[in-house]
Amino acid sequence: MTELEASKVTKKVRIKRLTICAAAAIVVLIPILVLVSTCRMANFSGTKPTDDALVLFKFGDLKSATKNFSEKLGEGGFGSVYKGMLPNSAVIAVKSLKGQDHEDKQFRAEVSTIGTIHHVNLVHLLGFCLKGTKRFLVYEYMPNGSLDSHLFNKDSKILDWKARHHIALGVARGLAYLHEKCRVCIIHCDIKPENILLDADYNPLLSDFGLAKLFGRDFSRVLTTMKGTRGYLAPEMISGDPITPKSDVFSYGMLLLEIISGRRNWEIKGDETDNYFPACAAICVSNGGDVLSLLDPKLQGNANAEEVIRACRVACWCIQDEEQNRPSMGHVVQILEGVQEINMPPIPWFIQTIINF
Repeated sequence: MTELEASKVTKKVRIKRLTICAAAAIVVLIPILVLVSTCRMANFSGTKPTDDALVLFKFGDLKSATKNFSEKLGEGGFGSVYKGMLPNSAVIAVKSLKGQDHEDKQFRAEVSTIGTIHHVNLVHLLGFCLKGTKRFLVYEYMPNGSLDSHLFNKDSKILDWKARHHIALGVARGLAYLHEKCRVCIIHCDIKPENILLDADYNPLLSDFGLAKLFGRDFSRVLTTMKGTRGYLAPEMISGDPITPKSDVFSYGMLLLEIISGRRNWEIKGDETDNYFPACAAICVSNGGDVLSLLDPKLQGNANAEEVIRACRVACWCIQDEEQNRPSMGHVVQILEGVQEINMPPIPWFIQTIINF
């Protein structure tokens, strides 16, 4: 080998070594840069990330973000929700859990499970906070609030049928994901309009999922404090029988009737029990009546008749007394999408009782 050739070989070896060293340096530096960036963001917002990608917020930061919890968005069986804003201008919703006495380790484990659940129709959990016996969950903020304000508030924007069908289908998909697609089946236990949040484009996102499991044995006590929830509870939840995914299906059926009619499902106009809307709907659907008459009057009959028929029928199947007679949420999705047929439902026994009362 000549001296020139040897020089070329040596040069190639050096270049190869430099390339390998540069690649190794990049591999090492990228995680460090990501970590530094994350830490800077954490220090900026006064928080720190946890191993499960959720953020562990400091109580002082949440207190500052919510202006001492001054703007209350709502209250439910699991606690109160407040609006807040982080230093980076991100708007958040902070839920203050009530009656939560889990140990920190157990609480972290349960919250971590909730944090791993992601679906387009489920509200995203950003993080949590522990302060003595107090427990807080931090969620993304939904600018259009909860569904109940749009269905029952006379001053709110009227949701047309297309929007209502979109919301009904989105909620069904979110529930089907919780029941059938998660590693462990998650039963919501508190399906109602107040727990359906709407983003800027009126896409529905289900909130409070996973909280029933978080409360564990204390959930029966929580049920007694859920004002307005009783109108959505399946018979087995009231009688104390085991709760299954079909309990959520019943609640969804009651919710769907409200989406269709714009009326509270426990609302009785006048003194007559035959004005109880679920009874009116069940009788109309089972007898092959004009289901368009069940529509919210504000819609003035403007709706896709086939979609209304499907929605009314599936709602009446969902509120059947016996769990085995209710469809799964996966089937509900297929029915609302129009890819699965649905038969005429019978009148539920509890409605027959009301009619004959």
